[in-house]
Amino acid sequence: MIDAPPHRDPLVPPLLDAQGRTMTYLRLSVTDRCNFRCTYCSPASWGGKKDLLTPEEFERIVSVFARMGIRRVRLTGGEPLIRPDILEVARRIAAVPGVEWLAITTNASHLERLAVPLREAGVTQLNISLDTLSEDTFRRISKQGDFGTILRGIDAAVGAGYASLKLNAVVMSGVNDAEVGDLIAYAHARGITPRFIELMPFGQGTPVPTAQLVERLRASGLSLVPDEEPQGAAAGPAQYWRAPGGRVGFISPLTQNFCGGCNRVRVASNGDLRSCLGGRAQAPLHTLIRGGATDAELALAVRRALGEKPDGHRFTEPGAGASLLTMMGIGG
Repeated sequence: MIDAPPHRDPLVPPLLDAQGRTMTYLRLSVTDRCNFRCTYCSPASWGGKKDLLTPEEFERIVSVFARMGIRRVRLTGGEPLIRPDILEVARRIAAVPGVEWLAITTNASHLERLAVPLREAGVTQLNISLDTLSEDTFRRISKQGDFGTILRGIDAAVGAGYASLKLNAVVMSGVNDAEVGDLIAYAHARGITPRFIELMPFGQGTPVPTAQLVERLRASGLSLVPDEEPQGAAAGPAQYWRAPGGRVGFISPLTQNFCGGCNRVRVASNGDLRSCLGGRAQAPLHTLIRGGATDAELALAVRRALGEKPDGHRFTEPGAGASLLTMMGIGG
């Protein structure tokens, strides 16, 4: 276990995990509820947490992490934009000293109304989930949600002037894997970077390995060349390729394990810190905050939890899916 030495201020960077990896990126779930019910993410039985953090508590947690060296924050869910106070949450976090980059992952259902206000609140980047261009296929994936509203929300985001827009698609065999080329063309026509994610064992469906997907795209006539552009210490898990219309990303948690370069820590919507996407180890930051803990005490709790972070997820181990939380429960 890595902990702060007794003589050292626990708030002073760097923030290290048990493997000595430096954490610079916080994924902060603001709700685990969603207005969709996607089969791979949101089981019908999921009731959600009842005791969510307030905007002030989110700001407090982010300020502690920022003092420890976190520079990038992503707001996740559930669907973050269903929170009625999401603009206040974004404004508070964007204003925290040390936060250089604030992103939101969204299903775009509220972007038609919120794309511009979110950018004005300080959001730098949007990652938009769009698994299909077919309304019929969308309905197979989610029984809830309005497909037209999603497409209008994406167009609103394109017009809002974000520094970066990404389109995330979870690829499922026999469901949407034949649409990958069309999704690339759709995204590039709008100046968006498309990214394709291997299905993880949180819900229903059969994954398509990234290598197989790349070969299919090449066989269809799409030129793909590995992107050698350095991503730096703030890079995420995606590997990028160059296509005629722009970059294409692939996130491959099953076949191309990205854990070795992990720089991320996750906090769920009720304040539970989770040291790993594929585990259950946690620290109840909300209990500490509401119990009057100092910033130093919060920092020590964070360091202790990260001191138990494994070297990698266990998604591919037999029976692993049965022991994992749902994607909504983890916070994406």
